[in-house]
Amino acid sequence: MIELLTTAEMAEADRLAVAGGIPSIALMENAGRAVADAASRMLQGHRVVVVAGPGNNGGDGFVAARYLAERGLAVSVCFFGKRERLKGDAALAAQRWNGPVSEPSPAAFTDCDLIIDALFGAGLDRDVESPARNVVDLMNAASIPIVAVDLPSGVNGTTGAVKGCAINAQLTVTFFRRKPGHFLLPGRLHCGVVEVADIGIPERVLDKIKPMTFANVPALWRNAFPQARTEGHKYSRGHAVVISGGPSTTGAARLAARGALRAGAGLVTIASPRDALSINAAENLAVMVRPVDGPIELKEFLADKRRNAITIGPGGGVGPAMREQVHTALDGDAAVVLDADALTSFAGDPDALANAIGKRAGRPVVLTPHEGEFSRLFSALEQEARSRSKLEKARLAATKTGAVLVLKGADSVVAEPSGRAAIADNGPPTLATAGSGDVLAGMVSGLLAQGMPVFEAACAAVWLHGEAAKEFGPGLIAEDLPDMLPRVYGRLFGGRGTQA
Repeated sequence: MIELLTTAEMAEADRLAVAGGIPSIALMENAGRAVADAASRMLQGHRVVVVAGPGNNGGDGFVAARYLAERGLAVSVCFFGKRERLKGDAALAAQRWNGPVSEPSPAAFTDCDLIIDALFGAGLDRDVESPARNVVDLMNAASIPIVAVDLPSGVNGTTGAVKGCAINAQLTVTFFRRKPGHFLLPGRLHCGVVEVADIGIPERVLDKIKPMTFANVPALWRNAFPQARTEGHKYSRGHAVVISGGPSTTGAARLAARGALRAGAGLVTIASPRDALSINAAENLAVMVRPVDGPIELKEFLADKRRNAITIGPGGGVGPAMREQVHTALDGDAAVVLDADALTSFAGDPDALANAIGKRAGRPVVLTPHEGEFSRLFSALEQEARSRSKLEKARLAATKTGAVLVLKGADSVVAEPSGRAAIADNGPPTLATAGSGDVLAGMVSGLLAQGMPVFEAACAAVWLHGEAAKEFGPGLIAEDLPDMLPRVYGRLFGGRGTQA
């Protein structure tokens, strides 16, 4: 279940299911039962309070309350709103509830063992204001485990935005498919563990919805992952090039080179200025080092078609010289990964970069900015898209430049110009360390060197990067990341020795 559905797409899934003959009340009954089942597993005690709102989310809550009461638990419903405004299935679900109903108050949560948050649905697009905000604050202040229905109230399911305030849930039960808001920050921080319940919507509805957003997990890209072949050799696994900066910044290039090598490239070469040649040569064993100064020498060096993937930017310096190197790299046939200084050198001028990329006739380009680099490069877009989600911004930038864009962070987004995108949720906070992004850029180029499709290569590198960090654990520094990859490959491929 790798597809992520916007709230509009989820509504369409519901509509298609009903049009296909499934009663809408059956979907609500199944959703409420799933919430009750999850609450029963989590419950330590016997008293449950369901906080229900006036929409279908509240209807799910009334159903959950009924099922829990039928199991012998002490259940009460706190209803926020006016019951006469309930409509359709939600009104029917409320009619079927014969237990106590009261208004939310501090007394309602006294001696309570579990709260079910069915206040607002995933489509909330306005800020939560008083008196609803007071209800959210009451629930959070109760310090009682909370199970959220679909999404914690206050979180927008499409953008992950917190609309003024939001429930802090320990468990979220969603239906059919997860939503971007379960992955994107800050919404993800409010969800706790997310469970996906089957409520009877048939899988075939996805054929009509055609979702474009996915969870970045191996199922998305595993079939495209390069496999080491018995008859293969180092040249058949590609030759990645990392362009180094001067003597004081060679570490970034060396980290990228190590990342490319561990990602499986057969050969990796650092193209080094002569004044940094001895440093780069002394610090590398399996990585080759060659003297390359200026755009003319770089063009000659890259003329060898076997050098089929390039990483440029880590530690390279910001300014006209870097821009010229970027243009030289983009003029060739090799796949290009632009990171760090290569991006900042085009700050405020993404059109120049987009024009250069546009001349490549579809040959792979990947941009890997963190939020700061993104803001500098796409300053005008940032102003226009101030209220947009991270996912939307990444898509807009990918479309504008014609490149696959990796917008890094704890919720890294990979987007391609067609609109297809993936969101990762496996990057631990230990990745917030100097040089980790350089390793990621190298990993992307290492996979591209082996011929992996560009979107899949970017997604795989992001996921592997996160898993490598988790494999090492606390105390991680960037140098540790590449050497954790063999362990990740072992878990991913069952020890079949596909890589490194």
